Amino acid sequence: MAMTWIPFAFPGVPAVRCAFHTRCGGASQDPWGGGNISLEVGDAPEAAIANRRELSSSLGLDGWAECRQVHGDVMVFDPAPLDLATPPQTEADGLATSRPGLGLVIKTADCQPVLIAHESGRYIAALHVGWRGNRIDFPASGVRAFCDRYGLAPRDLLAVRGPSLGPAAAEFVNFDSEWGDDFARWFRTRERTMDLWTLTRHQLAQAGLAPERIHALDLCTGTLADTFFSYRRERVTGRQASIIWIDPALA
Repeated sequence: MAMTWIPFAFPGVPAVRCAFHTRCGGASQDPWGGGNISLEVGDAPEAAIANRRELSSSLGLDGWAECRQVHGDVMVFDPAPLDLATPPQTEADGLATSRPGLGLVIKTADCQPVLIAHESGRYIAALHVGWRGNRIDFPASGVRAFCDRYGLAPRDLLAVRGPSLGPAAAEFVNFDSEWGDDFARWFRTRERTMDLWTLTRHQLAQAGLAPERIHALDLCTGTLADTFFSYRRERVTGRQASIIWIDPALA
């Protein structure tokens, strides 16, 4: 079965394209069943490589850039394209480029992929925001670093948050030690769950993005088992890709 993805287009920015890949299709076998694209989760390398190649080809990418995600706040600017058969070596959780055709890839299985575009369509960024990323305010620091690098203003950015662990599924039984009072407004005490979606929106707005320019795909990876991988649901599982790129034909 062919790989599948959910397309997204930023209003008024036709040169920038986004795709949120699902687990459907692909060559991997259970428990990485379907379209796993990570070379770092124990899947058969030949299956993951085949999935990566098919996804890249079907999206028409000229190159693929990713990092070894470590739940931090490091950004990599203007990354070189990677060999799709080679695991990433650079430890970081954010990527940015002005190079048309280069897909910036974020791998997730519950964490929030945040894709960002400048209104000119000439600059893009991609952030991997796990709950630890929220705790260190990576949505805001990533935006600041992106703007500083290319001389941009946050008000001229647009962002979209992809499929990730929804408010009803993001349970934290150790709220006091893992989060603390600064995050109490996003914690549902009785259910012991965090509204990470609203927290990320707040952090992007605090960084200077206009609220109406912050978009989201409210699809919960924890509950949509047939569509998305989820680490909370299955500790051994694959990763889906969220990809942003500048269309060379429109750049």
